Amino acid sequence: MIQNYFRGDQVTIFAKWLRWAKNFVILTHISPDGDAIGSSLAMAGYLKNKGKNVKVVVPNDFPDYYLVAGGAENIIVFSETKQYIDLISKTDVIVCLDFNETGRVGSSLQYYLINSPSNKIMIDHHLNPQPFCDITLSVPSASSTCELVYNFICAMGDFQLIDLSIAQALFMGLMTDTGCFAYNCSNPDIYIIVNELLKLGVDRDRIYRAVNYCYSKDRMQLMGRALQNLKMYRNGNVSLMVLSDKELQKFNYHAGDSEGFVNLPLQISGVKMSVFIREDCELNQIKFSARSVGSVPCNQFMSQFFHGGGHLNAAGGELRCSLEQAISIFENAIKEWNFEF
Repeated sequence: MIQNYFRGDQVTIFAKWLRWAKNFVILTHISPDGDAIGSSLAMAGYLKNKGKNVKVVVPNDFPDYYLVAGGAENIIVFSETKQYIDLISKTDVIVCLDFNETGRVGSSLQYYLINSPSNKIMIDHHLNPQPFCDITLSVPSASSTCELVYNFICAMGDFQLIDLSIAQALFMGLMTDTGCFAYNCSNPDIYIIVNELLKLGVDRDRIYRAVNYCYSKDRMQLMGRALQNLKMYRNGNVSLMVLSDKELQKFNYHAGDSEGFVNLPLQISGVKMSVFIREDCELNQIKFSARSVGSVPCNQFMSQFFHGGGHLNAAGGELRCSLEQAISIFENAIKEWNFEF
């Protein structure tokens, strides 16, 4: 028996919505990762099995290997056209997954989300949720939003509606948001959930290989360039890798090609925190990813210096400045940060 994260009144309100609502839109954050896509596809499958009309809306494109779980026909990449604006504005219920502040969906979609009169529910595992939803299911201790979606379906009394497609999506999100069960996964309930998903027929090896071993030659060469750019700080306890937009374009960068790069320096003896900086000219941002081991709070580092946050051992942030300025800010921050390695 796994822990029930959700109060009865929260489940009851959503159950009442299900009795009258016909149309659902599922939203997730910009640059969606495996947990965002997995939880969205799983929730879409669940609601479809409840007889609902469902669309998954993402702010921008995402790596196609996340479609190993199936369900691509449910996903729409948002654009400011009347069709998609009406979809957000006129649906009965908006389900917000894997984000807890409206800015995480991008500026254009944010406007329509805030102003939509639809009922809204949030299911998320990040710290400090904004109060923009009618139902807020926020559990920062959870490994992933996919863990919470599984828990939510069970709390609704609908475990029997979890079919193979839903199970595949949930497994993919659990796997990717824990670094293939390398961090944020000390709760035994996670493995109970994985066991139940495998019983439903999930092909663990196929999903693992699709997400981790189906890259292009360009991606492998880009990884090499990132490693060439590796620098060390704080007596070898902290590493930094940087990729400029020019370098990304040289190696024909596609969404997701740098996924997992931040984990590589953790294989170096003595490295306790790895930071990866990527220039994103499309979004006019500098994106930060951080991973750490043990008690090193990379989420604290990202929150204090880079407008970010996340979990103890996996976090992110962003800045709006030049790449050179971002590197300088990082170098000053790592000197200023008072954490003792």
